[in-house]
Amino acid sequence: GPGGPGPAEVGLGALPAELRAAVRALVCDLDALFTALGLREESFAVGAFSRVVAAELASYTPARNRRRTATSKASVIFVDRTLDLAGAVGHHGDSLAEKILSVLPKLPGHKTDVMVNMVELTAVQTTDETCSIIAPGCLAQPNDPAAKALWESFMNLKQKEAVMEARRHLVEAASRENLPIKMNMGRVTPEQLSSYIQLFKNNLKALENHCGLLQLVLATVQTLKHPQTSKWDNFLAFERLLLQTIGESEMPSVLNQLLPMIKSYKERTKDDYTCEDFLVLLVYIYSVVGEIKSGKELDAAEEEVKKALVKAICDEPEPSPLLQKIT
Repeated sequence: GPGGPGPAEVGLGALPAELRAAVRALVCDLDALFTALGLREESFAVGAFSRVVAAELASYTPARNRRRTATSKASVIFVDRTLDLAGAVGHHGDSLAEKILSVLPKLPGHKTDVMVNMVELTAVQTTDETCSIIAPGCLAQPNDPAAKALWESFMNLKQKEAVMEARRHLVEAASRENLPIKMNMGRVTPEQLSSYIQLFKNNLKALENHCGLLQLVLATVQTLKHPQTSKWDNFLAFERLLLQTIGESEMPSVLNQLLPMIKSYKERTKDDYTCEDFLVLLVYIYSVVGEIKSGKELDAAEEEVKKALVKAICDEPEPSPLLQKIT
């Protein structure tokens, strides 16, 4: 199909014998499935291995015979699983939910929920962020319909719209409790949301009625104020630039662009990438770049990046748990 492979473009010859057998078995099973469904497929491939499978299916004799007689059309997209890594380490800028899940600390014993600092709603005042006197809030609010609806907005709307939804829900809740709220129609800021939250602070009944909603809005405020959020936006911009660069040049030049940005602990400012950040970027680059042409130039570029990373890791005064695992 358009953008997909032709049988002559790639073949099984370069693969090990076991892998060739696996591809043929997969193609045979796919053909059996399409035969049962009466389909005449048009194949598309994203990734090197997917092109091999799609090409083999295109040239498979029983599949050719089936396509001549099948009555229903279908588009089939083969996608390499290595691209899953790009999704896991990439920064997708318009989702507030993704930022909250990435920036706030994990709820102990959970992989998919976070701790929301609830001190703001109490009379306890402390600058200690590790204070554990007050139990943390979280994102999962199964018994609060308003909170569930707001979380859906965080996942499905763009960040700007999701933050406006947070304000709208908060204003509606305050109005129902007869709290003295003044609605501002301008841009939503973390400070504005915090001022609305303070209205609930001394009204225990209102606090109890809307506790789930308040936890989600507090999560929003804490995420928008978090220093990691601005770095997130930098990541997103850099990833987009990398995608353009990868499309226009070879891998060695991409690595050479990264090299001067790898700085040791003493050289870094708060806006520079840490060692962990660079590991994430490298996983992203190698996931999206596809097939890489090996050679002396690539070997030299990779060696320089390795040296710079090793030096940066060794210069860390307090290596993170991830760096400790690696070393």
